Amino acid sequence: MTTLTPSRILEHPTRDQLRLENVLHALSDPMRLRVVRELSASREELSCSVFQLPISKSTVTHHFRVLRENGVIAQFYRGTAKMNRLRREDLDALFPGLLDSLLEADRRQEARLAGGR
Repeated sequence: MTTLTPSRILEHPTRDQLRLENVLHALSDPMRLRVVRELSASREELSCSVFQLPISKSTVTHHFRVLRENGVIAQFYRGTAKMNRLRREDLDALFPGLLDSLLEADRRQEARLAGGR
């Protein structure tokens, strides 16, 4: 049986602590939205190392922390890997349709900016 040390336990807001303005803040950055888009598409837990973001490692760490602290993702350790999952159930329960609407709007914007309609 593995014992978790306090440094290996990551704090997350409970469902009742989630606030719309904090979730929207977390999703307002293109890199964080990209992480959410990839987690949503995979529908499974992903290691931080899976994400190929064009920013420094310390900035990636910052973005994951913002997403976790604002209740958009859950993070936990599996061995030495930090795993991530989208808190879709919590977000959908509190803010029905928000996540799907934002992801669809992001998809449409990406297509529009790429020249497609």
